[in-house]
Amino acid sequence: MIKSILIALAILMTGAKLHGQEVNLYSARHYDTDDQLYKDFEAQTGIKVNLLEAKSDVLLQRLEKEGKRSPADVFMTVDAGRLYLAEQQGIFQPVESTVLNERIPENLRHPDGLWFGLTKRARILLRSKDRVPEGAISSYEDLADPKWKGKVLIRSSSNVYNQSLVGSIISAHGDEDAEKWCEGLVANLARKPQGGDRDQIKAVAAGEGDVAVANSYYFARMINGSDEEKAAAAKVAVVFPNQADRGTHVNICGAGVTKNAPNKENAIKFIEFLSSDAAQKVFAAGNNEFPAAANAEVAPVLKKWGPFKEDSVNAAVLGNNNPKAIKIMDRAGWR
Repeated sequence: MIKSILIALAILMTGAKLHGQEVNLYSARHYDTDDQLYKDFEAQTGIKVNLLEAKSDVLLQRLEKEGKRSPADVFMTVDAGRLYLAEQQGIFQPVESTVLNERIPENLRHPDGLWFGLTKRARILLRSKDRVPEGAISSYEDLADPKWKGKVLIRSSSNVYNQSLVGSIISAHGDEDAEKWCEGLVANLARKPQGGDRDQIKAVAAGEGDVAVANSYYFARMINGSDEEKAAAAKVAVVFPNQADRGTHVNICGAGVTKNAPNKENAIKFIEFLSSDAAQKVFAAGNNEFPAAANAEVAPVLKKWGPFKEDSVNAAVLGNNNPKAIKIMDRAGWR
């Protein structure tokens, strides 16, 4: 009898010991290089990564339904607007991490430690090499100048990347001027917004417009893409806007520890691991993004574009401005 009790206690103790040697990740990212990084983390720490991948809105719905019983430890998504939605839903808990505070620049992490940016993407302009001379357009504000009437290509206002861009315009100029900018942009559109970022670049190459707005990683993908995409990419040139003043708008992929994380310490270790130089290089390159950590190596395709000045507004501001941005875009007739 005593022997049976001791065996049972040993089993319970083993279970307790093993409990917590895992981290449950809900991720809206979907790159093979991420999977290899998770395996590296497992090898280095002995902590197993249980991955659930889905679109951001699907994961947010799931987290809401699971509530306090959710097994999720880390929620990862792209764009400050989506991180803001997660904040509003009460998904995150604040984290104090010296490692993350040292590794991730202040403007790329939430002021209260709710989430941390892990990669960056710049919202760049792509000008026609044939029709737009170098220096002819140099800022987001230029997109609303009447001289570009019928020449601007950008996707729908329902796209969160554009909502965050407008959030940055609100931060720089205030509500009223941001609305005027949106109206000027709409007046300059070459066509009704349609398709994704790469479609805007292809349209410039095809002569449908002269300037496109797109995330940097989409253009990088085209440079390394199909023959058709390479041909289109060769006809446009990168412009990093606002180098003479506040800098180019950047957005992030970010992650935070969930409010009811059953493996909180493992979750923090996991995010800290992703902030290391070695992990940053792989994590960012997997989607042709820029690393969030200042000294991490940049992918060769991006390095060729040279360094650029970034807008230093905190990414949390972009998310906080999202509801206002959507209303402004709608009033301006941006569809």
